[in-house]
Amino acid sequence: MRVMRGTLGLLATAAIAAHAQPPLDLSRYRMVDLTHAFDARTPYWPTSPTGFRLDTLSAGQTPGGWYYSAFAYSAPEHGGTHLDAPIHFGAGKATAENVALERLMAPAVVIDVSARAAADADYMLTRDDVLAFERRHGRIRAGTIVLLRTGWDRRWPDRKAYLGDDTPGDATKLHFPSFGEDAARLLVEERRAGALGVDVASIDRGQSQDFRVHRLAAAADVPGFENLRGLDQLPATGAIVIALPMKIAGGSGGPLRAVALIPR
Repeated sequence: MRVMRGTLGLLATAAIAAHAQPPLDLSRYRMVDLTHAFDARTPYWPTSPTGFRLDTLSAGQTPGGWYYSAFAYSAPEHGGTHLDAPIHFGAGKATAENVALERLMAPAVVIDVSARAAADADYMLTRDDVLAFERRHGRIRAGTIVLLRTGWDRRWPDRKAYLGDDTPGDATKLHFPSFGEDAARLLVEERRAGALGVDVASIDRGQSQDFRVHRLAAAADVPGFENLRGLDQLPATGAIVIALPMKIAGGSGGPLRAVALIPR
């Protein structure tokens, strides 16, 4: 009986201690919205048969005297700020609703190649770029969301400026920077990044025709976040990113609302 009482007392003490922890104080963080709004101007991949559409079901005063609005939207999974689930390029890999939350909410680093991208629209992040970043800021830890800043979000939503070409149905003429294969291999296989994100339309550069970065990431069940914005407002290290997609059962991706929390 004494043992039982002692155990119950320890459990009660532990429960009280757990509840005594202070709540998350969001006033200690600056919040940055990393998401482009979805509308009719949202760029989609040139081969996508449709884009974003919002139809009005109701908007106005009701017979009861109050205002009411409701809309129906449709869109491809991959366009605007969105998630690439691993199954997008990996058979049998995680679908949108099964991407682990730990990959969607984690500390982030931002690798800035905007100067190089301004000089070369086809620039690819290299392994040496990543190693140089680590010499300045420390080794990238497992589970980190790695964000690549190219500065391309300033071109949104001008389709030709953002994608490098606006020929309908043709994805062979695109020009925008992104991750390179050797950098992605280092980040995914050696550093075990939780996710890769970028402020362009793909985690592969526009001229890619074999999508090696997508394939590498998918093989490791690493999701991608594409068409982000506002990465210039984030520090190289220290931010926490929360990137929550629409939970589409069996989906290969979906619209994403991504935000960053930056300690004040």
